[in-house]
Amino acid sequence: MPRYLTMIRLDEKNSPAGPSPELEQRMGALFEEITEAGVMVETAGLTPSSEGTRLTWSGGKLSRTDGPFAESKEVVGGYSIVRAENKAEAVKWAQRFLEVHEEEWTITAEVREIMEMPED
Repeated sequence: MPRYLTMIRLDEKNSPAGPSPELEQRMGALFEEITEAGVMVETAGLTPSSEGTRLTWSGGKLSRTDGPFAESKEVVGGYSIVRAENKAEAVKWAQRFLEVHEEEWTITAEVREIMEMPED
């Protein structure tokens, strides 16, 4: 069964300070449901971009930039890896995750299939 990566993107400067207790409860219930369905492989939130480091390889040279990354409006704030029958199912779970959030949240979920490496 294929695996899918969902990247949760948000604007760190204009997002609520953190999830409300009600949001945490709804997320917990959804995570329990998706885990019991055998779909969830892994999920986590990420630390703020101010604590990150970006490495870039360009023109045969490596550059390093420590966060925050001023040129980025949206950053990846979390991710999940799910094992789903198809992309439509993975998108359905990502949609359900977005829908548990309150109206003041503006977040984007990008769902992409993970390329499996052929076994020798």
